[in-house]
Amino acid sequence: MLASRINRLEKAEALVSFGAGEYESTVIGFVCPKSKLLVSTYHLVNKTWEPTVKEPTVFFPVIVKPMFLNPKRFMALIGGRGSGKTLVEGDHGLINMHDLGRNMMCIREFQSSVADSVHAVLNSEIKRLELDNSDVTERTVKFTHNNSMARFMGLSRNPESVKSAFGFLDWWVEEAQFLSEKSLRVLTPTARKKPRKGLPGKQKEIDTNEINMDDVRMVFCANPASSEDPFSQRFIVPFKAELDSSGVYEDDLHLIIKMNWSDNPWFDESGLEEERLFDLKNLPRGTYDWVWEGGFNDEIENGLIKPEWFDACIDAHIKLGMKEFGVSKVTHDPSDLGNDPKATLVRKGNIITNVMQRTDLDVNEGSDWALGVAINENADQYEWDVGGMGVTLKRDVNAALDNKRITVHQFNGASKVDHPKSIYESSGASNIVQQKTWEQVCKNLRAQCYLKLRDRVYRTYKAVVDGVMTNPDELISFASSCENLTTLRAELCRMPIKPRSDGLFELYTKKEMREKFKVRSPNCADTLMMSERIHDIMEQIDLTSIYVPTVNAW
Repeated sequence: MLASRINRLEKAEALVSFGAGEYESTVIGFVCPKSKLLVSTYHLVNKTWEPTVKEPTVFFPVIVKPMFLNPKRFMALIGGRGSGKTLVEGDHGLINMHDLGRNMMCIREFQSSVADSVHAVLNSEIKRLELDNSDVTERTVKFTHNNSMARFMGLSRNPESVKSAFGFLDWWVEEAQFLSEKSLRVLTPTARKKPRKGLPGKQKEIDTNEINMDDVRMVFCANPASSEDPFSQRFIVPFKAELDSSGVYEDDLHLIIKMNWSDNPWFDESGLEEERLFDLKNLPRGTYDWVWEGGFNDEIENGLIKPEWFDACIDAHIKLGMKEFGVSKVTHDPSDLGNDPKATLVRKGNIITNVMQRTDLDVNEGSDWALGVAINENADQYEWDVGGMGVTLKRDVNAALDNKRITVHQFNGASKVDHPKSIYESSGASNIVQQKTWEQVCKNLRAQCYLKLRDRVYRTYKAVVDGVMTNPDELISFASSCENLTTLRAELCRMPIKPRSDGLFELYTKKEMREKFKVRSPNCADTLMMSERIHDIMEQIDLTSIYVPTVNAW
């Protein structure tokens, strides 16, 4: 009993000391990954990290310095294997608990029990960092000198349950790439103030330690999956250009840090370098980039186009000196379901100058938008998909382009191939025997145009990467300025080829892709596919300008 009383007194003294600001701060040091040297050192002064000459007790990669010096409401550490993301946020969260008294909610999408959580990581790091006054149980992690605690929760079974959590300033979402759209939607506005009671306008605080919502932080750790996943769409895709350029994106609300093995000063001691080099040599480049470099995982087995093929085509017209010679086309996919995005693509010769999509338009408004693009671009041809809801647009299209020098074409992917008796010439991307006609190779028009596109992308990849001499008419380039280039990449690289016993080339229908692979309609990809269709141009000639009458005869 005496020992228990002494323990309670020690805890009470620690609480008083912490409240009076007499508790000694952790000293953090930031390390350069190249030189392996200490760059700067900080400690807390009035709850703010200030420079110091003290010896660090905890070390971090220098790239995460903004998390301490300039934290934001939403922070994300994204990257591949060997980056140390989990340990960084584990240590960051523990220091906030230990030194600042901030409670932390630790979340995963899939968590059946605390054993599936980051509980073990926090327990291990407390010991490694020698943080005092810890109280670790099977379900919680606490520091007794300030009553801070960490709790653990899974979202997948009941995402709405997170709304009942309050009193947590810090939120750590591990493996955030698995967050569902619903979980992400309920999570981001969820940090709750503590409750009050009473009539409207006359409520009394139950707890005087009210939370300042501006002080709430959410940290997401993720190895990105598909660029079309909810987390990628919310926290990576909108900021991708700056992340690719500098590795960090920052605004008033966000701090997104791309952190890979090369940013980890301790990677050489991890024992992973030999495995990384093996993967670099043996894995497809797209897979390697996803595993080790924090790239998107937009590739699937037996996919139409490999990510590295697509990437080689970005700005290929600059790399290879291609010009905008040829027909100017605008293609439009009105979507086959009312709530699908509407997509429009602009192609000048073999250069894709823009690909766009809208989610705020119905089928008729989407058609008006695409027709406006065609007119503004002074296109030679306009083609739209009539396989779904687009079948109702014929009258409006003809009326809009009447008296315009734009030829109009309808695309029906289920129809027979064009030029069925012509010989198909393979690029080597597919295992298709030479000297077969198009009708012997492809199931329908959609398959034919996608196969043409696949061959064109592969030839461009070989020209850019391996220097293979190729006729420029058989190449393609995607301008990096395209509005929805990332979406186009994801759709093409995640489009599976349908296996057939008769060997015909065929793609899954949009309905099959939704039901079998849970992939949304590839509307941007379909606009590109449609642009591969070649139409014979028959110029109308005024015959009276050819035959000049004479006195006796023509």
